[in-house]
Amino acid sequence: MELKDIKAVYFVGAGGIGMSAIARYFLKKGLVVAGYDKTPSDLTRHLEKEGMLIHYEENVDEIPFACKRPESSLVIYTPAIPSSHKELCYFRENGFEIQKRAQVLGTLTQSHKGLCVAGTHGKTTTSTMCAHIMHQSHVDCNAFLGGISKNYGTNYILSDSDYVVIEADEFDRSFHWLHPWMSVITSTDPDHLDIYGTKEAYLESFRHYSELIQPGGALIIHRGLEMEEHLQDGVRRYDYALSEGDFHAENIRIMNGGITFDFISPVECVKDVELGQPIPINIENGIAAMAMAQLNGCTAEELRYGMKTYGGVDRRFDFKIKSDRLVFLSDYAHHPKEIFQSAKSIRELYKDKHITAIFQPHLYTRTRDFYKDFAEALSQLDKVVLTEIYPARELPIEGVTSQLIYDNLKEGVEKELIQKDQVLDYIKTHQFEVLVVLGAGDLDNLVPQMTKILKHRSA
Repeated sequence: MELKDIKAVYFVGAGGIGMSAIARYFLKKGLVVAGYDKTPSDLTRHLEKEGMLIHYEENVDEIPFACKRPESSLVIYTPAIPSSHKELCYFRENGFEIQKRAQVLGTLTQSHKGLCVAGTHGKTTTSTMCAHIMHQSHVDCNAFLGGISKNYGTNYILSDSDYVVIEADEFDRSFHWLHPWMSVITSTDPDHLDIYGTKEAYLESFRHYSELIQPGGALIIHRGLEMEEHLQDGVRRYDYALSEGDFHAENIRIMNGGITFDFISPVECVKDVELGQPIPINIENGIAAMAMAQLNGCTAEELRYGMKTYGGVDRRFDFKIKSDRLVFLSDYAHHPKEIFQSAKSIRELYKDKHITAIFQPHLYTRTRDFYKDFAEALSQLDKVVLTEIYPARELPIEGVTSQLIYDNLKEGVEKELIQKDQVLDYIKTHQFEVLVVLGAGDLDNLVPQMTKILKHRSA
């Protein structure tokens, strides 16, 4: 089925951050858009306000009539939905066109110049930075992002541009559906071993992804990654890092709460780039984003302006309170390397402050595979408060609990184990200088209440 033949689109798993961006694309096209999700959320409520029909009961009778025509309906599902799902079974048994979200994005990269950002971590921030730089430039772009851009209040940008910026997700090998014009690869630290099984299989998946970049395009890869890329003839290769590589930073200045640096590039160097979200890890993310934007025609002034006005992403180093007395932020970091970088950046910004992290581990398998790495990363902080594991799509694994991380925290780190339903009381009864909520689970749902409690206390 070609995109022009579609009259209605149905999402099995409508509330995921990536799925919602695709839903918004079809809403903008004026199609009937509907779907199922397990539970309501802020995101699903926003989608309903924008015109999407969503229900929260696994029930074929709830599917709108317009989405029950196989000849004109496209069904999109997320790999997190079990194959036994009643609605998914109905669509399969009745001959509907059924695609993963990544397949739909792959189709878009065949009709647009896809600027894709892949990697274990850093891809949401880097892709959102690149999209903002390009959208405010004379080049412009569409974008499908993995987080809510604070500049636009959405994870989706629609324009008449030939370019589309896409966050390339390695989960379930989804990024193998893409056909990038150019791609950044930020990192390849093994993850999703419940899917891949081994580190070698994970790295091989990235190698295959690199083969998909179109001739005439380019790969921009972080220097020193373990993966071995395999590029088609005619694909240019660049590397980047903080202080070395084809693209890198020099003359970094961190002072008075701001970060400025010079962008060194084989195309054109750009002096005095100011970070709109002044966090040390964003220097490297910004280098990659500017590299891709510059290779596609953005000028030095557009790069400088885009970086200065970049407002960040919800749940990515997301400051809720920032005062002399108290700093409170939320960060989606859920892989040991992400947590290491987040903790390192917080420590660099607040060298003389007592830093407390509340961490909700995400997935039993990830905790089982990386509990020692989690403990090492978290041990950079002064105090670590652990809640129970957020299971997401998984069943419990015997012997795998947050206690594994707790027992491996370094000596001298203050530590506590509490239940998620005790978090608000914990906030009410403890004092903080810097507090960060870490993880990709549902603990972030409590952040608005936590913010209210902390603001009331410091008033």
